[in-house]
Amino acid sequence: MSYTLHRGDALTVLKTLPDESVNAVITDPPYNSGGRTSSDRTGRTARAKYVTSGSAHDLQNFPGENRDQRSYRSWLTALLTEAYRAATEHSVAMVFSDWRQEPTTSDALQMAGWTWSGTIPWIKPASRPRKGGFKQSAEFITWGVKGSLEKDRDLYLPGHFIASQPRKDRVHITQKPVEIMQQLVQICPEGGTVLDPFTGSGSTGVAALREGRQFVGVELSSHYADVAEQRLLQATQHTLTQDDFVLAGPEA
Repeated sequence: MSYTLHRGDALTVLKTLPDESVNAVITDPPYNSGGRTSSDRTGRTARAKYVTSGSAHDLQNFPGENRDQRSYRSWLTALLTEAYRAATEHSVAMVFSDWRQEPTTSDALQMAGWTWSGTIPWIKPASRPRKGGFKQSAEFITWGVKGSLEKDRDLYLPGHFIASQPRKDRVHITQKPVEIMQQLVQICPEGGTVLDPFTGSGSTGVAALREGRQFVGVELSSHYADVAEQRLLQATQHTLTQDDFVLAGPEA
């Protein structure tokens, strides 16, 4: 399996993708949340929002975390509209958000043309407590389809996922567990292409390559693009090694 990683602005790059050239869109955009007030959401860096004070790791910030909710919805709608154009019929789009941004994310998805098909909770056992209230232990995956789901596939995926964020070898503030992403990318037909306009450290791409899918990613941060490139290259080499073993047989 192969990948293409574009370095640059997601909306600019998406406009260059051919019509009907990808088979699934799976992404975790900078969703401009992380606070109860507008100043909390727009006046702090990503690290200040999403990394616990006093944390030992020193992960780099990422751009795009300072939009208010109205501009976020407009921006996300434009992105998902381009993704819709680039997607084939029956493609699924999956967009991560938290509880604050889930309503506006479903609005943007529908305004872009996708048929909203549900919201999938991702439960994180290792998560922040809230004094006097309920633990903040979930993110949400808002998903929709272009046209209708492909009915001929013998595919049955879970309606929720349970896994904590990576701790060992963590390289991104909002890094997703590859084992969760490997399940999500199965929504893309085998051999098809998964698009992630916000590649980050490359977890979606690594999962896609491991599961026999092609990958197209976009990343604005040069630091995280370098991280993603390294991880994608390693995943490609690992996949090629596995394929060589299968083709040659254990006695080769």
